[in-house]
Amino acid sequence: MKFGICNEIFQGWEIEAAMDYAAGIGYDGIELAPFTLARTVTEISPTQRQRIRDAAARLGIEICGLHWLLARTEGLHLNHPDSAVRDRTGKYLSALVDCCADLGGKVLVLGSPQQRNVLSGVTPEQAWEWATATITNAVRRAEERAAILCLEPLSPAETNFINNAAQAIRFVQQFNSPAMQIVLDVKAMCAEPEPIPEIIRQSCPHFAHFHANDSNLKGPGFGKVDYRPIAAALKEVGYAGYISVEVFQFEEGPEEIAARSLEYLRKMFADGADAGKPAKT
Repeated sequence: MKFGICNEIFQGWEIEAAMDYAAGIGYDGIELAPFTLARTVTEISPTQRQRIRDAAARLGIEICGLHWLLARTEGLHLNHPDSAVRDRTGKYLSALVDCCADLGGKVLVLGSPQQRNVLSGVTPEQAWEWATATITNAVRRAEERAAILCLEPLSPAETNFINNAAQAIRFVQQFNSPAMQIVLDVKAMCAEPEPIPEIIRQSCPHFAHFHANDSNLKGPGFGKVDYRPIAAALKEVGYAGYISVEVFQFEEGPEEIAARSLEYLRKMFADGADAGKPAKT
């Protein structure tokens, strides 16, 4: 199993320093939030992209992809009533695909809850139709660049659009493309009524990325979620992608969060190899 970590945990660190530290303690990959590199993805120059890609290769760590795709942007929204807003958003998503591929990454995690909320006066059917149209060209671009756009189901506490894995799968199946799949996130799955191992089984083969965290918004092993049955279920379905640590509470500091999360995940996946049939969480 490959383990990655999201770079916004290293607040205030230069990207090369974050990659160096993550590689040094044993992470296989790093997942980048574009807002940590520039105000918008289009401001990340070709020279900067190549410099980051070369640094990753030199340090022995893979850039597994991008996440927080629309965070801190302005005037972008997947299902906005204004077609001009949707058009800008679609073009920006295609630009994100290009950036990801230029960096050597493959996966783009589309969460961005605020930029997909169904606005007042918009029906769920309209939101679904508009979001589908907004994403279509980016999916085609991902096919061309050997990338995968992964829609992230999020809890109702975060957004009112696509709140569980089953809805996300139904959405991505419209595209009939290997370049449009979903990501599973432990924090988000904790809000679903089904046990997490069962969601994993039901979501195979439609997920191409996995975020490791806890319902308390901290890293894996920092809360009550037991990863043994999760690890066993991922092994059972033959998942071979990244397990990427994504946290939202940083008080322990990047070094402790990164090191303890990786230590815990390694132990859980080692235990999960012989866990037999996964128990419910």
